[in-house]
Amino acid sequence: MPKPDMTAQLAPLTQSLLSAAKKAGADTADAIAVDGRSVSIDVRKGGLEQAERSEGLEIGLRVFVGQRQACISASDTRPETLAAMAARAVAMAREAPEDAYAGLAESHQLAMLRSADGLEMLDPAPEPDPATLQEDARRAEAAALAVGGVTQVQSASAAYGQQAIWLAATNGFSGGYARSSRHISCVAISGEGSGMERDWCGEGRVFQTDLPAPEDVGHLAAERAVARHGARRPKTGAYPVLYDERIASGLIGHLVAAINGASVVRGSSWLRDAMGEQVLPKGLSLHEDPHRPRASASRPFDAEGLQTRMRDLVADGILQGWVLDLSSARKLGLESTASAMRGTSAPPSPGTTNWALTQGDASREDLIAQMGTGLLVTSLIGSTINPNTGDYSRGASGFWVENGEIAYPVNECTIAGNLRDMLGRIIPANDARAHVSHVVPSLLVEGMTLAGD
Repeated sequence: MPKPDMTAQLAPLTQSLLSAAKKAGADTADAIAVDGRSVSIDVRKGGLEQAERSEGLEIGLRVFVGQRQACISASDTRPETLAAMAARAVAMAREAPEDAYAGLAESHQLAMLRSADGLEMLDPAPEPDPATLQEDARRAEAAALAVGGVTQVQSASAAYGQQAIWLAATNGFSGGYARSSRHISCVAISGEGSGMERDWCGEGRVFQTDLPAPEDVGHLAAERAVARHGARRPKTGAYPVLYDERIASGLIGHLVAAINGASVVRGSSWLRDAMGEQVLPKGLSLHEDPHRPRASASRPFDAEGLQTRMRDLVADGILQGWVLDLSSARKLGLESTASAMRGTSAPPSPGTTNWALTQGDASREDLIAQMGTGLLVTSLIGSTINPNTGDYSRGASGFWVENGEIAYPVNECTIAGNLRDMLGRIIPANDARAHVSHVVPSLLVEGMTLAGD
């Protein structure tokens, strides 16, 4: 059962860390406490294969001595440990190189909203017991095995997780929130020996009541595995490639990575000089919304206590701004976009939350028909991407399309191109799932290089 005061219990702990830091000689400091627990059940052949449960409380302290900083973490919350942590962190900071861009936020920059009220990030329902999770996994496995052509189920799993976070700093910020998650997944196999093909389905939600039935997950995993039976290598040449919705967000993710302030500061981004330029086709926007209710990446404030907000990363195809924390913003002479993320053992770095790409008018089937001859990609493996040039090459599998219809499954092929060119000519479908953090439909990219036979 979720504890009503789960986050509140962490607040005094972070204040104790800050007090210890000041006593040890820190000029300023911030502290984070993370309390989490999770349980995962795997089923095989109808019986329990593996059960894991973890619970833990971790604390992190970042101290500043002038323009020098150091981070330290621990899982022991005894007062003597907090004092030892603070003393060690201050000693480390005094030996660290100066960083002119390090430092906490100014008080006027801090978020007014310091809880997750209204975001529905924590399911109030009781934590499911292991027997319930095992039954979900068993039902998913049984549904997969009932599909003709499935020779075995590699795994069927159900899991639950809950986490509380509290952040406090000597600049006056103190706030926290809790989140929960519920998952079901299944991996099915068709064929035997060297002819085996596998595929999967996984579903995750913040609220248990939003989760699909286990049978739906298992059945879809099985259908996908059976459809891949008899896969062979496709033709080599220049062809259109359609990224299926379940992997299309990865393509847009390369754009998001390229506008990350840390990469831009290093000069290791193929979009480092593209501010204000066309990076997506006209009419397409990429919108970030950290406040979407019941979305797994939502958060009311960032890891430096700044107010998160909705914004367009790309508007009408034009790049609008970088993804910045305080340090990267200062290095670029800009303002933070409240995009700081961090764990307990390292300083913040920029990152994104929920984002969505403008959807098109056509269905995935319409785009398959429009392709004529080409490749529908449903799975990607490996990655060779030059962060400076955007040159892109990935192993792929999926289905060959002939005359606008799926002809046969394919595997062991490579697709290649340049991300700036690829993203500049994407055609979106209208099939994005609204509940995921990264809402991206199937994407058609013309004229990619395909290496098969």
